[in-house]
Amino acid sequence: MPGITREEVAHLARLARLELTDEELDHFAGQLDDIIGAVARVSDVADQDVPPTSHPLPLTNVMRPDEVRPSLTPQQALSGAPAAAQQRFKVPQILGEEA
Repeated sequence: MPGITREEVAHLARLARLELTDEELDHFAGQLDDIIGAVARVSDVADQDVPPTSHPLPLTNVMRPDEVRPSLTPQQALSGAPAAAQQRFKVPQILGEEA
Protein backbone atom coordinates (compact mmCIF):
# COMPACT_ATOMS: atom_id res chain seq x y z
CA MET A 1 0.00 0.00 0.00
CA PRO A 2 1.51 3.35 -1.00
CA GLY A 3 2.11 5.89 1.75
CA ILE A 4 0.13 9.05 2.27
CA THR A 5 1.36 11.91 0.13
CA ARG A 6 2.08 15.51 0.94
CA GLU A 7 -0.82 16.50 -1.32
CA GLU A 8 -3.19 14.30 0.66
CA VAL A 9 -2.01 15.88 3.91
CA ALA A 10 -2.47 19.33 2.37
CA HIS A 11 -6.00 18.34 1.31
CA LEU A 12 -6.82 17.10 4.82
CA ALA A 13 -5.39 20.31 6.27
CA ARG A 14 -7.60 22.39 3.97
CA LEU A 15 -10.66 20.38 5.02
CA ALA A 16 -9.75 20.95 8.67
CA ARG A 17 -9.03 24.61 7.93
CA LEU A 18 -5.44 24.28 9.11
CA GLU A 19 -2.64 26.29 7.61
CA LEU A 20 0.49 24.11 7.51
CA THR A 21 4.02 24.96 6.44
CA ASP A 22 5.95 22.81 3.95
CA GLU A 23 7.94 21.32 6.82
CA GLU A 24 4.76 20.45 8.71
CA LEU A 25 3.27 18.82 5.61
CA ASP A 26 6.33 16.58 5.28
CA HIS A 27 6.38 15.83 9.00
CA PHE A 28 2.67 14.99 9.20
CA ALA A 29 2.80 12.89 6.02
CA GLY A 30 5.36 10.63 7.72
CA GLN A 31 3.38 10.47 10.95
CA LEU A 32 0.08 9.71 9.23
CA ASP A 33 1.79 7.03 7.15
CA ASP A 34 3.05 5.41 10.37
CA ILE A 35 -0.45 5.55 11.90
CA ILE A 36 -2.06 4.02 8.82
CA GLY A 37 0.59 1.28 8.84
CA ALA A 38 -0.10 0.50 12.51
CA VAL A 39 -3.84 0.25 11.86
CA ALA A 40 -3.18 -2.05 8.91
CA ARG A 41 -1.06 -4.34 11.13
CA VAL A 42 -3.89 -4.53 13.68
CA SER A 43 -6.31 -5.40 10.87
CA ASP A 44 -3.96 -8.18 9.74
CA VAL A 45 -3.92 -9.67 13.24
CA ALA A 46 -7.69 -9.62 13.64
CA ASP A 47 -9.07 -12.90 12.36
CA GLN A 48 -12.55 -13.89 11.26
CA ASP A 49 -13.11 -15.92 14.44
CA VAL A 50 -12.34 -12.93 16.68
CA PRO A 51 -15.46 -10.79 17.13
CA PRO A 52 -15.03 -7.00 17.07
CA THR A 53 -15.20 -5.43 20.52
CA SER A 54 -15.32 -1.95 21.93
CA HIS A 55 -13.94 -2.99 25.33
CA PRO A 56 -11.66 -5.84 26.41
CA LEU A 57 -14.00 -6.90 29.22
CA PRO A 58 -17.75 -7.40 29.01
CA LEU A 59 -19.67 -4.50 30.48
CA THR A 60 -23.03 -4.65 32.17
CA ASN A 61 -25.08 -1.79 33.49
CA VAL A 62 -25.90 -1.99 37.17
CA MET A 63 -29.44 -0.76 37.40
CA ARG A 64 -31.94 -0.96 40.18
CA PRO A 65 -35.64 -1.28 39.46
CA ASP A 66 -37.68 1.91 39.63
CA GLU A 67 -39.57 1.91 42.89
CA VAL A 68 -41.70 4.58 44.49
CA ARG A 69 -40.00 5.73 47.69
CA PRO A 70 -40.95 8.27 50.30
CA SER A 71 -39.75 11.73 49.31
CA LEU A 72 -40.23 15.38 50.14
CA THR A 73 -43.54 17.06 49.55
CA PRO A 74 -43.43 20.13 47.29
CA GLN A 75 -43.84 22.32 50.39
CA GLN A 76 -40.90 20.65 52.13
CA ALA A 77 -38.70 20.89 49.02
CA LEU A 78 -39.50 24.58 48.56
CA SER A 79 -39.28 25.49 52.26
CA GLY A 80 -35.69 26.72 51.96
CA ALA A 81 -36.09 28.41 48.59
CA PRO A 82 -35.77 32.19 48.49
CA ALA A 83 -38.81 32.36 46.17
CA ALA A 84 -41.42 29.91 44.88
CA ALA A 85 -44.42 30.06 42.55
CA GLN A 86 -46.88 27.35 41.53
CA GLN A 87 -44.95 24.68 43.46
CA ARG A 88 -41.73 25.52 41.60
CA PHE A 89 -38.50 27.31 42.42
CA LYS A 90 -38.77 30.89 41.20
CA VAL A 91 -35.59 32.20 39.63
CA PRO A 92 -34.72 35.49 37.94
CA GLN A 93 -35.62 35.73 34.27
CA ILE A 94 -32.46 35.42 32.14
CA LEU A 95 -33.54 35.01 28.51
CA GLY A 96 -36.00 37.85 28.23
CA GLU A 97 -38.86 35.50 27.47
CA GLU A 98 -42.44 35.94 28.62
CA ALA A 99 -43.49 33.67 31.45
